[in-house]
Amino acid sequence: MKHKHYQDIPGCPVEVTLDLIDGRWKGVVLHQLLANEFLRFNELQRRLPGISQRLLTKQLRDLEAAGLVARTVYAEVPPRVEYRLTDEGQSLQPVIEALSAWGRGRISRQQQESALT
Repeated sequence: MKHKHYQDIPGCPVEVTLDLIDGRWKGVVLHQLLANEFLRFNELQRRLPGISQRLLTKQLRDLEAAGLVARTVYAEVPPRVEYRLTDEGQSLQPVIEALSAWGRGRISRQQQESALT
């Protein structure tokens, strides 16, 4: 599958990043793969409670098509499939870590506000 090219699209560079990691699950999948060298499909699904098998498959395919995730199939019975970040996917580490830090701060601020009321 071809990678999407953005050089002819007007707009903010933030659009490019958000286009690649948009939605509820892509960023979470990337976060899980950053924390682990590789993960099998079922392990990813266990780490993402609430995601359906169909949706996880779609998100992984989108990330693979974008060149952020690599899929390796081993010729075994049953077949073993592992997912890992590509170098391009690894380059998102500061972005994902910043989102994680901001999210932790947001949760903390909301907990503090709730404790005051």
